[in-house]
Amino acid sequence: QVRLVESGGDLVQPGGSLTLSCKAFGLAFSGSEMKWYRQRPRKAREWVASISKRPSIRTYSDAVKGRAFIYREDAESTVYLRMNNLTPEDEAVYYCNVGDWWGQGTQVFVFE
Repeated sequence: QVRLVESGGDLVQPGGSLTLSCKAFGLAFSGSEMKWYRQRPRKAREWVASISKRPSIRTYSDAVKGRAFIYREDAESTVYLRMNNLTPEDEAVYYCNVGDWWGQGTQVFVFE
């Protein structure tokens, strides 16, 4: 049984930064492409970023490109999403995904 556990959501001021984490259990992590999605208030869930298995090819949505960095630590079965220069439009629940499995989400608030 695969389980994904996100953490790192917080209240951040506009222009601030944070790093989200997702630890995977029951998964051949090093061989898996990992993804981050988010769901903003009253919006559909949207893809944010992906990282392939080694050599860790990264892709980003246009909404976060240049402000986000996705990386992985295979030894810890953990994928991270670093977000910089946050705006109120980044306020969302952020979800980790692999295949058909999803985490429970971690909430990011962005306001003064």
